[in-house]
This record gives sequence, structure tokens and C-alpha cells, in this order.
Amino acid sequence: MTHPQSLPVIVRPWQKEDAPGLAYISNNRNIWNNVRDALPFPYTLTDAQQWIQLCATQTPARNFAVEYKGEVAGSIGCVPGEDIYRKSMEIGYFIGEPFWGKGIATEAVRQLLQHISENFSMSRLFAGVFAYNTASMRVLQKNGFYLESVRRQSIYKNNQLHDEYVWVKLLQPW
Repeated sequence: MTHPQSLPVIVRPWQKEDAPGLAYISNNRNIWNNVRDALPFPYTLTDAQQWIQLCATQTPARNFAVEYKGEVAGSIGCVPGEDIYRKSMEIGYFIGEPFWGKGIATEAVRQLLQHISENFSMSRLFAGVFAYNTASMRVLQKNGFYLESVRRQSIYKNNQLHDEYVWVKLLQPW
């Protein structure tokens, strides 16, 4: 999924050799505070190896490494809806703290959107963002998403309720 871009960012399939880098960036409370509890904390090398093994079974691929200057800088993926939601797809991503503020997430989302358009027949993409994660909201906005709704007190993280901002991008004219 390599495309011409202004930043040295590559969104690509996970490889076994990525496990140490994934474990390093994922074992960080500041990352965990902004993702679902499905991402364990602490995050171990075994967790990374199991995730990479799971991703290898997906066809077409749905979860990817975000590489920046030859290093694993993050993770990005998409989840197709089911049943009556089969034309909708959720996207999610995180960038390791050492790589924040470099525009990596914006470029990674751009590349993921290209992958989705080439491999899936979707009409609606969405991402749920914790109310306090304004950086992620800016990433989505730069990629053509708009704020559709705020789901009040819908997230329970760290023993506290938080609002979720739902950002949407429609892929087909309405």
C-alpha cells in the first residue's frame, strides 16, 4: 500500500519483525488512555506477536503497521460493519508517543482511506474519538471527516465517564 506522499510514512501489513517495536510503542499509558480497553496495558511482546499473527489471517487486510523512517510508529485499521451496517466501516489508529506531532497520523489515515476505496465497497466511514483527544479529531478533519454527533457519557475509561465524538466521512453522494 505504498503511495507517493510528502512524509516518509508507509502503511503496510504487519510483519513478525515488527513485534518489538509494536510492544514498545503500545506499552504506554498515554496511548492506552486514548484507545479501547481491548488493547491490554501493560502491553507485552507476546501481545504484539499475537496481534500480528491475527492480522496475518485477514483477507483483505484490515490492520496495518504505520512505519515512519523505517520504524514502527503506530497502528491503523478498519472494521467492516455487519448485517444492516455492512456498508459502514469504523477506522481506528494510534501513533506512538515518540512520533506525536509530526503529521504521521494524518498521512496514515489518508493511505488507509485509499486502501479502503480499493478493497471494500463502503458508503460510510466513521471513527469514535474520546472528547479529550483533540489531536485525533484534527487528523480526521484534515482527511475530510465531519463531526456527526457527540455521544454523551458513552465511554467508561479509567473509572470515569467521557463523551465520544463521532466523526464521519461519506464515500458516496447522498
